[in-house]
Amino acid sequence: MIDKPVAATGTMPGTFSPLVRAVIDSVTEGIVIFDQQGRLLYANSSARRAIDGQNGDVRNRLQSLGARFSALKNGAQSLGEAAILPPAGPLTLAERERQAITDTLQDTSGKLAETARRLVISRTTLWRRLKSYGMDGFRASP
Repeated sequence: MIDKPVAATGTMPGTFSPLVRAVIDSVTEGIVIFDQQGRLLYANSSARRAIDGQNGDVRNRLQSLGARFSALKNGAQSLGEAAILPPAGPLTLAERERQAITDTLQDTSGKLAETARRLVISRTTLWRRLKSYGMDGFRASP
């Protein structure tokens, strides 16, 4: 089996197979693997750079960096959890603008006038930006 961790029978894996490590390391996003008890099993190089020198709670650090957590299961059996960090590449000006608009819309529960006021732009400019980003039907998350 290619995804079988390398370990003695009945013990927690010390490491993953070389193929699994190569696949995880080839991904540009940071990936951190936790076991069922929440102990860190493996982090690829992108994730290690992000959590480098972290002595406290790695989970909180990952959450603050915008990690997405996903349960790892084999059928009904829980195997642990993976935290996936977004790519760490620099954002373009348009990406930063879109993120600022999205964050502010969330903070204002989708109120365009309040969002425009907080961003110090006109409602018309906000509407044009939303339309250009394909977000003209934006609805704030509950």
